Amino acid sequence: MTVIGYHASHEQHAPSELLEAVQLAERAGFEAAMCSDHLAPWTRRQGESGFAWSWLGAALATTSLSFGIVNAPGQRYHPVIVAQAIATLAEMFPNRFWASLGSGEALNEHVTGDPWPEKPARQRRLRECVDVIRRLLDGEQVHEPAGLVSVHRARIWSRPEERVPLLGAAASADTAEWVAGWADGLITVASTPEETQAVLERYRAAGGAGSARLQVHVSLGETAEQAVREAADQWAHSTVPGELMWELPEPEDYEAAARVSEEALGREVVISHSAVDLAERVAELAAGFDHVYLHHVGPDQQTFLRRCEAELLPELRRIL
Repeated sequence: MTVIGYHASHEQHAPSELLEAVQLAERAGFEAAMCSDHLAPWTRRQGESGFAWSWLGAALATTSLSFGIVNAPGQRYHPVIVAQAIATLAEMFPNRFWASLGSGEALNEHVTGDPWPEKPARQRRLRECVDVIRRLLDGEQVHEPAGLVSVHRARIWSRPEERVPLLGAAASADTAEWVAGWADGLITVASTPEETQAVLERYRAAGGAGSARLQVHVSLGETAEQAVREAADQWAHSTVPGELMWELPEPEDYEAAARVSEEALGREVVISHSAVDLAERVAELAAGFDHVYLHHVGPDQQTFLRRCEAELLPELRRIL
């Protein structure tokens, strides 16, 4: 049976508000949660970006949900620090935490002042970081002074008993094939049904093991017009041309590059005023995935979660 989770968007909500939202999500019937890990929002309209790792401690302590995070080690985060953060959360909350590792976006990483690498170099750096994090979590002392990220005799002293899943984050089928070589599972973001299934199929065809997880952006409005309006207001950056998504350094750059139309938004966000219609479309996207995480892009999470409890989750469970 597919696990249905809630996505907590740090770019859009203050940490205190988001903490209340995940508590309400559990009461509404969600079984799991995940969150983003940004330094900056995608656009100024979103306007928030709390520190995810601090927030996760509070979220895990005040719910019984499992949680995951999508993190980019290697520039803003040294992999030793990521390993220590993973180990601490997993030790305190056994079998309730996973991390997904990706190559990141310039939006969050440029602040170190280091050059932003081309994608092949980012992938090489990510693979080095994954190996360092795994070895540290396994209790090794790691000394890699000559890598793309230098590590000097590092050891993580407080570690969980269980092995923490390190998933690969992939936005394309090509990247999904690449992460299949090292990841304990896959997470991707829904686009069209055909593109979403292609990512999953390439991962499995390349020998990718573990759970496959899908994040779906949705906009559930009281009216069709409201649903479109809120998607355009809060998730306009999703219409930026794909080759620029990882390269732009500032929220203002995403605002300038966005090409907002209802058609373009509809490729990235499931937009509807009907919970039944939304459930059917999410279920089509989620075919073959083990976990699906719903991210309501609109500002009112409480109304969305009440509709999830009353309408959306029962319908999704009926058809998934």
